[in-house]
Amino acid sequence: MTASALPETCPAPEVTARLWVRLGHAVYLGPSLGLDAHSTAIPSLGVGVDAPFRVGVAAAPDITTRSFLFRARVTHHLVESRGTMLFCFFDPTSARLSRCLGGMTRTAGAYPYAHRREDELVERCRAPEPDIEGLLEAASIPLPTLRDDRIAATAAAIRADPAGPHRASDSAHVVGLSTSYFLRTFAAQTGTSFRRYVQWARMVRVARSFAAGHDMTRAAIDAGFASPSHFSDTFRAMFGLTPTAFTRIGGELRIIDR
Repeated sequence: MTASALPETCPAPEVTARLWVRLGHAVYLGPSLGLDAHSTAIPSLGVGVDAPFRVGVAAAPDITTRSFLFRARVTHHLVESRGTMLFCFFDPTSARLSRCLGGMTRTAGAYPYAHRREDELVERCRAPEPDIEGLLEAASIPLPTLRDDRIAATAAAIRADPAGPHRASDSAHVVGLSTSYFLRTFAAQTGTSFRRYVQWARMVRVARSFAAGHDMTRAAIDAGFASPSHFSDTFRAMFGLTPTAFTRIGGELRIIDR
């Protein structure tokens, strides 16, 4: 594992939040922050380490729970939360850990909550140095492998070169599919849209650039974002806060390499 804190122009504050990033997964552990309403590129599991939290969702009453499955591309809002929160973000097509979030025991409309290993996840988060692989394993259940090799090849190509000019029409042509069919199939088998998947792969590349010592501007451009502001907007859309806000709370970014 290599680790690097996000660069600062002022003395670094005490670390109060940590974000671990690996190809295919991210784990956040830190203050609840009262995140604004946002949607994520991929599914994530939220766990209240210190206390239950309340989630605002569309077309349903607020849900108060200790764990909640935030679905991809669905806007949600942490209406009320206290203390430390855990968020596990998963790439459904990862070859290293082909698991997705699951094991939820209750639902309210279309919103799953109450993870069956909730107590174990809370205890793991209280360790001085949490076992990230153990957290990911406890948070997930097996996913079927991708049924279409053409979609799997496209997803692998995006992960290998996220900064490339990935266009759905070009990718569809390469694998011999119409653009409309390709987009539907890609979303159905990866759990997120083609555009969002590219954004996720680029976010991982940014994390690697940070770990290599590059500043935010260089990292964002190297990863394929059009500008630092584009990166900042995407970061906020995925994680609910800006990179600047993350550094202000003493956030530390860690890269997991295997």
